[in-house]
Amino acid sequence: MALTDTFVRQVKHSGSAAGDKHTDGLALYLFVNRVGKYWRMNYRIHGKQKTLALGVYPTVSLAKARKLRDAAREQISDGIDPMEAKREGRAAKKLAALNDFESVARAYLAKVASDRAESTLEKNTSWLERNVFPILGARPITAIGPRDVLVMLQKIEARGAIESAHKIKQLCGQVFRFAVASGLAERDVTADLRGALSAVPKAHYAAITDPAEVAPLLRALHAYSGHPYAQAALKLSPLLFVRPGELRAAEWVEIDLDAGEWRIPGAKMKMGVDHVVPLARQAVEILRAVYPMSGQGKYVFPSIRTGDRCMSENTVNASLRSMGYDKDMITGHGFRATARTILDEVLGERVDLIEHQLAHAVRDTNGRAYNRTAHLPARREMMQRWADYLDNLRTEKVNHAE
Repeated sequence: MALTDTFVRQVKHSGSAAGDKHTDGLALYLFVNRVGKYWRMNYRIHGKQKTLALGVYPTVSLAKARKLRDAAREQISDGIDPMEAKREGRAAKKLAALNDFESVARAYLAKVASDRAESTLEKNTSWLERNVFPILGARPITAIGPRDVLVMLQKIEARGAIESAHKIKQLCGQVFRFAVASGLAERDVTADLRGALSAVPKAHYAAITDPAEVAPLLRALHAYSGHPYAQAALKLSPLLFVRPGELRAAEWVEIDLDAGEWRIPGAKMKMGVDHVVPLARQAVEILRAVYPMSGQGKYVFPSIRTGDRCMSENTVNASLRSMGYDKDMITGHGFRATARTILDEVLGERVDLIEHQLAHAVRDTNGRAYNRTAHLPARREMMQRWADYLDNLRTEKVNHAE
């Protein structure tokens, strides 16, 4: 006869040393002893008789016990041992608790460290520590869904940091794909967030492109009295017009002063392709002046706090601000636009050479990307003409209206 809620609530232990069994049906029964009341289910699978524990009354009610029994019977009909499935479920939960998002993310960062620029690793780590870990870090990565990630990203959007929200979404996707490859997650849930964030507004870096305004800027750069590393970086910024992150992370091993070349490995480049920067005579002179200070270390421009890191990403911009040039006038990145405009519109240099030197994707007539040494002799001559032009502009030896 099937059990009732009233019976289960009121039944007491009879005093039997072996305990009392009260059958409900379909192998489910309530086992009562002097300690408490326990739901059990007898079953047979793979030729063995077993007993499955389904919980303790009143935490598990009669209705709940029946649902657990029915689920176990369905597993048995599929050839699954419910006791083994229960054990594996507990192990999976334990494993999931160990593989929280922060642990997996840090494992991912460690794995890719050798293939990433140090500045990139620092920025990615900072993004995760400041924005992601406080919200998702302690949660098992398998328990995080698209909505969880979106809510976190929307908090970043609310601050107006739309571009950062997109980059952090991309970074989280990389962590999830690493987890999938490592057998720690089933899928990359960020794939469901396509189109969920606001579009990144198009922005242009502030730049000075009028030679008449560039001239006093160059004089200010050469008169700057800050730290020698900052002085050199400022002078090199318009000469080389590489991206600020590439300049501050320059390593001596990449530079051949005698050959007048700086070969930047693809891991440091935005496009992921090795890049050659011909060094004009003026650039070599600046670097030779820096060498006695940092030449025995890794970085051309090391942090003043520790030689293990390169110069801060804010150094050049902060120096410009101290000279009276605010962010709406010029940024470290803006020197690229300065060079691009004047080389083309004033000096009449070949656009393809300029684009090569900017490390933009340039393709031949068959649509193939040129290699890193494409047109190197011509680019070397162009870079020397550019350096000479800047010198003459700074010393007022050229007409600003040229």
